[in-house]
Amino acid sequence: MTTAFADPKSLTHEELEEGTAFAPRFDDKGLITVVTVEAGSKDVLMVAHMNAEALALTLETGIAHYWSRSRNSLWKKGETSGELQEVVEITTDCDQDCLVMSVRQTGRGAACHTGRKSCFYRRVTLQDGKAGLEDTGLPHLFDPKAVYGG
Repeated sequence: MTTAFADPKSLTHEELEEGTAFAPRFDDKGLITVVTVEAGSKDVLMVAHMNAEALALTLETGIAHYWSRSRNSLWKKGETSGELQEVVEITTDCDQDCLVMSVRQTGRGAACHTGRKSCFYRRVTLQDGKAGLEDTGLPHLFDPKAVYGG
């Protein structure tokens, strides 16, 4: 990893919010939240996290890398499935503690490990005081068992 980021603690409030120094504010676990959207449609594909290494690799390669909290490891999106994400743009919020990454989804167009375009394929419903989930009808673009096994 050769990309260096500014230390947010070294910046004034104004420099952090109005300046040109990229100083991502990683949380106490060393992670920053990333909302990933499709460049053309602006559909939200997924929400994930990056550590400094994943963010640097993403910037250096132009391919999305994330930090898997469940596997506790670096994760190149699409390395197994072929569903790579080519980075178009990364923006940060005002205090640099969250990112929005615009990507071109490659492969069959599925960002979700379930084989769907988006990880957001269910809507929350409320019926008779009970919260539930309802499928939005987003189709599978690949069979996850065939791709990942199991």
